[in-house]
Amino acid sequence: MVYNVETSLNAPEIFIQAKRFFAERVPNQAAFPEKEGPDWLVLRGQGGEEIAIATATIDGGTRVRASTLLFDQVVDRFLGTLPPVRTAV
Repeated sequence: MVYNVETSLNAPEIFIQAKRFFAERVPNQAAFPEKEGPDWLVLRGQGGEEIAIATATIDGGTRVRASTLLFDQVVDRFLGTLPPVRTAV
């Protein structure tokens, strides 16, 4: 499944939170960094399954796209922890 969200965090902050979240907050479905670049991160977990996260800068924040085959609930939960893009009032 593919998930999309927009957040006020920048890419390095997102990846720091992702590494911490997937290593510590879900021990029965932990995943750890395998490869990464300035705007993407691949985590590998149980049974070799992966979580791929990519970012793109947008006005006011960052668009995050995450995909996985096994970790759907956990990825959705992680993305829900990211602060939304701030909108002008």
